[in-house]
Amino acid sequence: MTQQVLHPMVKMQRQVESLVASKILSPSDRIWKIAFLYGDKWQYWKNELLEFGFTLQDPVSELLDVEGWDED
Repeated sequence: MTQQVLHPMVKMQRQVESLVASKILSPSDRIWKIAFLYGDKWQYWKNELLEFGFTLQDPVSELLDVEGWDED
């Protein structure tokens, strides 16, 4: 049995889903609001999001809608 390693963006997506479920974030909030929650790690996540074609003005719902984080 092999264990599948989750893409780091899947982990972030799950964390954001949890924040939306607990009403800390709203699906209509802009992605830049995540910066307040990630603090020192935000620069890394910001770069990852930008590499996947997101802008900081995109709504959180677009991040949550991603079904696969393939890097081609």
